[in-house]
Amino acid sequence: MLRPLRFFSACPLILAAPFAASLLLPAPAFAQGIGLPEPTVLEMQMEQFAASVPGSIWALNPYRNAVEQTGTDGTTYTLTSLNPNVNSWFVLQVAPQSGRARSYHLENADPDGTEISLRGGDAPSLTIDREGDVMDCAPWQADELEEAAASDLPFAPVCDWALFVRNPVRGNRTSREAVSQFLRDNVIFGDSIVNLIKGAFYEDAFMVSSEGFETEEEIDGVALLGSALLSNAPAMRPSMGFELDGTDGGSMTAGSWYEVAEAPGIYASVMQPSMIARSVFDVPGANGLDGVENRADVYLVAFDMSRFEIGYEVGTDHPALGWSPRPSGQGRHYQGPGPDGFDRPDPLVFNGMLSPNFYETVAATFTGGFKREHGAWRFGDYATFNWGHHYGFYTHGVMFSRLWPNLATLYVLDDGTLEMRTWTEEDAGLMDRLVTARQNGVALIENGVPGPRVTSWGGGNWSGSAEANLRTLRAGTCLRTVEGRQFLIYAYFSSATPSGMARTFQAYQCDYAMLLDMNSQELTYMALYTREDGDLETHHLVRGMAEADPRDGNTRIPRFVEAPDNRDFFYLVRRD
Repeated sequence: MLRPLRFFSACPLILAAPFAASLLLPAPAFAQGIGLPEPTVLEMQMEQFAASVPGSIWALNPYRNAVEQTGTDGTTYTLTSLNPNVNSWFVLQVAPQSGRARSYHLENADPDGTEISLRGGDAPSLTIDREGDVMDCAPWQADELEEAAASDLPFAPVCDWALFVRNPVRGNRTSREAVSQFLRDNVIFGDSIVNLIKGAFYEDAFMVSSEGFETEEEIDGVALLGSALLSNAPAMRPSMGFELDGTDGGSMTAGSWYEVAEAPGIYASVMQPSMIARSVFDVPGANGLDGVENRADVYLVAFDMSRFEIGYEVGTDHPALGWSPRPSGQGRHYQGPGPDGFDRPDPLVFNGMLSPNFYETVAATFTGGFKREHGAWRFGDYATFNWGHHYGFYTHGVMFSRLWPNLATLYVLDDGTLEMRTWTEEDAGLMDRLVTARQNGVALIENGVPGPRVTSWGGGNWSGSAEANLRTLRAGTCLRTVEGRQFLIYAYFSSATPSGMARTFQAYQCDYAMLLDMNSQELTYMALYTREDGDLETHHLVRGMAEADPRDGNTRIPRFVEAPDNRDFFYLVRRD
């Protein structure tokens, strides 16, 4: 179980009266959140979703349900849960009888333990039910809601920190007063936040039997991962940005795994493709590798997923929702500015930053994938149907871009299940359980062998460098299950083709692998986090990745964690 979190802030607005003393009043003992819509309404919304072009962010989310109340002054309040199955994101609309309506994107600070609804009466209010501790909150009174929305904070707390107002911010901003100090320099939560977080996302994610836990602890991750399938394993001295246990003065045996110092459950390895065993290359499905690629270092980091949960956030700008310029002809329609009929997430907000809920337990981040411009097919059959197969993405139980069959997909379900596989039409049946999903091209490895499109430049949409070289700096990820334990492996290829990536993941005995992003250390960014005397310490996989962290004077601010970013990213948080 994740322990209750402490949050730090330095923006004076946070401690102003409206934030420090929300209008919280005792509520009746009975309370409940917003459930699924009535069957007839759900059926109608499913029909909207199934349209060739849904046309709006609302139509793309058929499980949405709203509660509406009107006060004696004529103001109408509408609270919409975007997905009651996940209970994370809400839209609150406040519409005065005379005046302009305004919408606010709210995030539930504890989707597992807090139910949010809207109570009627002469003075409508939000009902906050924290596992039976029920309170009413009217943040539109005393200007709390307006001040939160007007602040410079990506996440502005309201209702005694039960909710955050997600505010639009500029990616890669370096304003320490508005962002970094919010997490570092102010007071901790008070007693009202005790038991705020029982779990990060999922109801049963932390349930383990004592026998199972003891058994897992007895099996060392290094031993489980074993060694890669290499023909020779020389000593190597990589330039990784973090310390490893068990090395000989920093020397690593190629293909072996080593524990990352002060980071339980995280392991690192290094190799070059020229070292891969002949038996790996004997499996058909990939092109030959040239001399440069054969000698290029590959750094890998493995996460024992019995210790971690994974989440996904969208960047302030990427991936976008409009059209990629790549598809043409039958790969396009003319029913809106994007493949799903829209190109903006309004009234929802992308702020490119980790929720403050996870600041104390975040263990790693890495960039998510291609931006929309490159995330669709220009050549080959996939360019001619499904509107060019724009890579879909889904976060907090909310779909922003449709998940298309045929694409490599990393996804998480509401029970914490992490999967990576090629999406199919039948997988639409998982939609009511989806929490997070990100698509990125096609499979590098599928069922342990190279994917069917690894050797097709256009058919796989593999892209290349700015100079159109297929061999370039790339990042990818894979899943491997060993004796029932699941490992997520991130890999950084200093110079590789899709075939080189596939052979490497095959040598590391991955079940499924997919591409992330490419061409620069900013776009293949990966960092681990430890704590020194309570302070967050950032350790980049490659030291040059630190250049992607924005500066505040002489201080680097870790992107994604303390600074909003324009790119999307995955993050891993520790289970307790």
